[in-house]
Amino acid sequence: MDPAKKTALTTEPGTSVLINGRTKSKNAHLITKKEYADMELHIEFLVPEKSNSGIYFMNRYEIQIFDSAAAGDKVKYSDCGGIYQRWDDTKPKGQQGFEGTAPLVNASLPPGEWQTFDIVFRAPRFDANGKKIRNARFVKVLLNGKLVQENVEVTGPTRAAQYKKGEEEEVPLGPLKLQGDHGPVAFRNILIRPVKLD
Repeated sequence: MDPAKKTALTTEPGTSVLINGRTKSKNAHLITKKEYADMELHIEFLVPEKSNSGIYFMNRYEIQIFDSAAAGDKVKYSDCGGIYQRWDDTKPKGQQGFEGTAPLVNASLPPGEWQTFDIVFRAPRFDANGKKIRNARFVKVLLNGKLVQENVEVTGPTRAAQYKKGEEEEVPLGPLKLQGDHGPVAFRNILIRPVKLD
């Protein structure tokens, strides 16, 4: 974290750390070329004060990254470790967001410290005709070693899901996206392990 501006990051030349930008501006997302279904993910991240990011499984289902250390026990779906809301623009104003899931506990560390997610994600299931028969599920989400989500179904893509025009809303395979347009964030030690879950 930049000591002169706590909402920004400073960097030095080096390797093994991805950073989307030093300040809050329209930075790019990081999206894998490879597509995944069920997976185990280990990822370490660092945010400055008031920063906001997210990890989108299959480019559709978000686990929130946020500077939530000061939130105490009053965490919401939008806090670090939350499953972000789904969104429906056809609903009345103030009712468009639905199904967000707050973390079970606030496991966030102070801004400027490296934090860790260990996540087990199960992709949605489809029959031979392409009809969805089971929802996506966050089997387990650990934030800094503490359980923050367990066996939470997601009935469809969360807000700001990203997929190609004409592509189905939900699919059997999709890339992993690290959100980069809501504030500075750094990532390191990204380990993806494809698995087959029941």
